[in-house]
Amino acid sequence: MRRPVFQASLLAPRQWPAWLGACVLKLVVLLPYRFILAAGAAFGTMVAPLLRERRHVVARNLELCFPDLEASARDRLRADALRDMGIMLGEFALGWMASERKLAKLHVETTGLEHLQALRERGRGALLVGGHFSHLELCARLISRQLRIAGMYRRMDSDVFEFLVLRARLGYADTMFDKDELRATVKYLKRGGSVWYAPDQDMRGKDSVFAPFFGIEASTITATHHLARLSGAAVVPFFHRRLPHGGYALRLEAPLDDFPTDDVVADTARINAVIERMVREAPEQYLWAHKRFKTRPAGMPPVY
Repeated sequence: MRRPVFQASLLAPRQWPAWLGACVLKLVVLLPYRFILAAGAAFGTMVAPLLRERRHVVARNLELCFPDLEASARDRLRADALRDMGIMLGEFALGWMASERKLAKLHVETTGLEHLQALRERGRGALLVGGHFSHLELCARLISRQLRIAGMYRRMDSDVFEFLVLRARLGYADTMFDKDELRATVKYLKRGGSVWYAPDQDMRGKDSVFAPFFGIEASTITATHHLARLSGAAVVPFFHRRLPHGGYALRLEAPLDDFPTDDVVADTARINAVIERMVREAPEQYLWAHKRFKTRPAGMPPVY
């Protein structure tokens, strides 16, 4: 994929608010890392009372996924998750706009890189499967500093941010694929490339099946099964979490054995189980504000 070309239409007055937002994020990146996290946490706590619908979604998701958790513990987890949404803004800014010099100062613990290196030595592609954690963009860039990978993404609603973010991603990623570029992704994987993506959102597309996620039938895209089947790529779980005192732990696990099979539902359920295991390790850092269970099996009542 070529880097996007600047268009004069990006300077139209209707785009000015987006440019202002981008400038604010650029200024945020200039601040010390720990201050960015602290300011993000304070911002998340401050705006949480104003986000009535999102607070409801977070609370409902936690009720569904942690039914055995005491109400007080679930309330604390909800507050932590809402606060983490503020931190997420700072981490996205770092992922998109931070200099290499600034990122080099972050504490990063990486394990399992040998799994990806072994696949590359054999010329076999790899699907790095992860989840929507607040730091997914930043950690994708951090792993790319050690071993360049490609990514899959959805086009942004804002033309300005689509231009800025895609240009930034193409500065550190090997390439980027739109979520609908299945054929190009398969070709890249067949050549031995590594692609990171997160299949844990309710996309409501035709290529979805219902598979358990925290014991609830969740509409889940089947792309992992199909990409692995068509390309012969290995599926490598990629987990990342923010450490208590700052910095990040990145973990690449061994490729899944016997994947894919002939059973697309079983394969998709297996991927959901991998992501669920990741979430349980750092539940407060997961994006609970997404309506993961919006699409329901026939005859089942809505949950939101």
